[in-house]
Amino acid sequence: MIRNAHVDDVEGMSRLINQFAKKDLMLPRPLSELYEKIRDHYVYVENGSIRGCASLHVFWKDLAEIKSVAVDENFQKRGVGKELIQKCFEDGKRLGVNKLFVLTYIPEFFEHMGFKRVDKELLPHKIWSECVKCHKFPDCGEIPLLIEI
Repeated sequence: MIRNAHVDDVEGMSRLINQFAKKDLMLPRPLSELYEKIRDHYVYVENGSIRGCASLHVFWKDLAEIKSVAVDENFQKRGVGKELIQKCFEDGKRLGVNKLFVLTYIPEFFEHMGFKRVDKELLPHKIWSECVKCHKFPDCGEIPLLIEI
């Protein structure tokens, strides 16, 4: 079941996100950031455990970023990631945002959902405020993709 995240989900979300971050498949997220932005997050819960998560962060009136998409390895290839992205689409539409973007090391997953690769220069400079804090900056391998919803 997918639902909005609660504060008591943060430690499970952190474990899941940082498990993939250790493999260089996504960026780590500190606990403080997850708590501060809890309203942006969704979780997939099965048998009382966090098995997937994603977030939607609004940047401007027509643009939001899908972030921190992670699915427990034992739950991959079951549509959980797709359901989490669909939840982001639904909330983006509800909020009136018509473009969503991702920065990812795994572009194929998002391309299967209709995202298109774009030049980084097409995205507002504000999004890079987080990037400058990353240990990989400025040699990041994340690929930007965009979709209109």
